[in-house]
Amino acid sequence: MSYIELLGTVFYLWSTWLISQRKILTWPVGIVSVLLYMALFYQIRLYSDFLEQIYYLVVSVYGWWRWSTPDSSKVLQIRYSPPRKIVLIAAITVAISFATGGLMSQIHLLIPAIFPEKASFPYLDALTTIMSFTAMWLMAQKRIESWYYWIIVDVIGIWLYYVKEVKFIAFLYVILLIIAINGSISWLKTAKIVH
Repeated sequence: MSYIELLGTVFYLWSTWLISQRKILTWPVGIVSVLLYMALFYQIRLYSDFLEQIYYLVVSVYGWWRWSTPDSSKVLQIRYSPPRKIVLIAAITVAISFATGGLMSQIHLLIPAIFPEKASFPYLDALTTIMSFTAMWLMAQKRIESWYYWIIVDVIGIWLYYVKEVKFIAFLYVILLIIAINGSISWLKTAKIVH
């Protein structure tokens, strides 16, 4: 295990716990994790995960801004998206995942100077990446269904990272799965109290 993997994992775990507790500190802590994971995923050729970290950086800044609004009339409440929107978002997520998987399976041919070797598990990696994009965006909006995306990503991630022999991150995903389950329960309870 590298120091980058260890530190990235510690900061990621801390950030995930903070968001399950609805703490704004989740965003700057998450940014540190993102920067560390960018380096790690490039080294182990999980290129979709590498690109995912760039997205996380942008959404973390957005989430930090969105959650820190001083105007109480604009404070986000934890809630579900409307059912039609949930279905639409899921369909778009799956479609973009397939397209991204196709691109990632050929990225070493398209941009060999940056990605000199063939991507590992391009479709599965793309699915978890795009689902994570969706989950992160929904999380920034305080949507309960974000946790369901995280649960699926965590289950797949446990297997994927174990197979890629970054076992500390695989173990992290076991912990993240537990936090995601608890986070969804906590957010559901909060939503019921508010509504």
